[in-house]
Amino acid sequence: MSARSPLERPAEMDEKLARKFTGFACLGAAVAFIVEVPLYFVYAGDPPDWNVLSRLLIGILALGLLLLFVAGFREMIKSVSPGTEWVGGIASAAGLAYVVITLVSSGLEAGAVIATDHPIDPTITVSGTYILYGSIGRMLLGIFLVALGYAIGHSRALPRWTGRSAYVLAAINFAFIPSLFFGNKPAFFYAANGWGTTASIGAVLSYWLLAVSISILRSSRRPALDMAA
Repeated sequence: MSARSPLERPAEMDEKLARKFTGFACLGAAVAFIVEVPLYFVYAGDPPDWNVLSRLLIGILALGLLLLFVAGFREMIKSVSPGTEWVGGIASAAGLAYVVITLVSSGLEAGAVIATDHPIDPTITVSGTYILYGSIGRMLLGIFLVALGYAIGHSRALPRWTGRSAYVLAAINFAFIPSLFFGNKPAFFYAANGWGTTASIGAVLSYWLLAVSISILRSSRRPALDMAA
């Protein structure tokens, strides 16, 4: 077995570094989302300010980590399969747009809570966030997941299940795009701001990110990467 040339070693190190960076960013985002989502169900009525601001703060941190994940994913795909980089670029662009739109929604909710002298439920009161969190967010997240699944499938950067599950999750997101026609009652599963359209998707996404992060971190420890299985 011949030794690898010095020119091959830096490339391998860059790939492992990209995987570790991407994996830890994905893990951090997953954990933060997992902590955030239950805070939406603590109070049946209007939640106190501390609850809303706490969950928004955790969500902001999670989105920052998600931004690092989507950026790292592009570099990981580029290091494994340069010919698939263009798909990684689509995933990165869609992921960035999703993060920005969701951050805008979080800012609108936080501003409304800070400016009001009594408890409000910003998921109902701040109407400008209905389709930002809902239909627009579902569309952008769906595009991101389709591109991610395609990039994984063609580059074999990760096990097949990660790409296939991304397609399934993308289809679920696309199914919620028409929810803007179904009112603004959070208790209604398919409303524009319903618990199915927003919180449920967030919960599923968080645990999917957790599983993907573990897969990425495990792959970074392998000396010879064969992700076809």
